[in-house]
This record gives sequence, structure tokens and C-alpha cells, in this order.
Amino acid sequence: MSEKFNYHVGLGHVGSFQTSAKPFLSSSLTIPDEASEPLEISFPNVTRFIIVTNTSLPSDPSRPLRFGFSSNGVKGLVDNNFVVLENGETFEAEFKVSKVFLISDGAYQTSGSVVAGLTGISSDHLITNWSGSVGVG
Repeated sequence: MSEKFNYHVGLGHVGSFQTSAKPFLSSSLTIPDEASEPLEISFPNVTRFIIVTNTSLPSDPSRPLRFGFSSNGVKGLVDNNFVVLENGETFEAEFKVSKVFLISDGAYQTSGSVVAGLTGISSDHLITNWSGSVGVG
């Protein structure tokens, strides 16, 4: 008696995170002020890595940018579950996410870019991304 197995890639599929990633680029983004709703960048596939840059020039007036993994996280409604990047700063990490949220850390808009490496795993595998609570941004 033979059994049929249905193998597919998923969040625990190591090979999906070891191979070269498919590039995702979103630049020249206008990031809304902190009184507005955050800008949501949704990825078609789960990421292997992400790079977020505050593209305001270091010589410009201060325009800090917040980023995190949920709308509530970057708004700081429960806790401050976000990272702040000053003008010209970049953050890079190997995270598996389906979305990233960006908002200014002040009363003025700022600018930014997002680069990500995508796996072959559909974003549907991360049903809710993250909640913005319990230390998750």
C-alpha cells in the first residue's frame, strides 16, 4: 500500500531561504506624516530579506522615518514597535514578512525606499503578517 504525499514549499522549507531571492524594489516613496495612515508595502511572496532606507539627504532638515511590520506597530498605539531611521540611514535584516509599514517620525513627510528579496513562497502562507503587539512591530 503506497501513500501519496503532497509536498510544497512553505515557511519551514529551508531551500526557499537558501537560494537566491527574486528582487523587489520600491523607491522614491513619499512617506506620510505621523498623523496620517502608514504607507503599506505588500510583497507578493514571503521575503528572504528586507532593506529599508530613509532617502532624505543627510544635509536636509531632519526627516526621521519609522518602519515596522504592522500599522499599529509603527503608529505606537500599544508600544513603540518600530525602528527609526534618520536621514540617509539604512536597515537590513533577514526577516520573513509579507508587508512592511512606513510612516514619518514627525510632523513632516519624508522619503524612503524598500528593497526585498522574495522567496518562492506565496504571501498567503503568512496569513496576518504581525499584530504590532508583544514586541513585534
